[in-house]
Amino acid sequence: MKKEKDENLIAQNKKARHDYFIKDTYEAGIALTGTEIKSVRARRINLRDGYVQIINSSAFLENVHISEYKQGNRYNHEPLRSRRLLLHKKEINRLAKAQAERGIALFL
Repeated sequence: MKKEKDENLIAQNKKARHDYFIKDTYEAGIALTGTEIKSVRARRINLRDGYVQIINSSAFLENVHISEYKQGNRYNHEPLRSRRLLLHKKEINRLAKAQAERGIALFL
């Protein structure tokens, strides 16, 4: 059973779990373009320096590198662009409040 779980895992930030105390975790979707999806499926993603920033009641994924798709030609994406996280408004408000009051950092 554990092998199936590891096969479905595309990327993980092991350094964040080692360097920081994890208080709470959330599961969120990411709004990606077509070539980004193909690169992620090929496991060409680096979450090491990624973090979450909340702007105008929306959560954005910053500083995550998704390599360009080799066959993407002119429709290829920018590797370090901001990507919107798909979370419920209640979750975003809870994260924004915690970040403002206690100075909590939001990492991947």
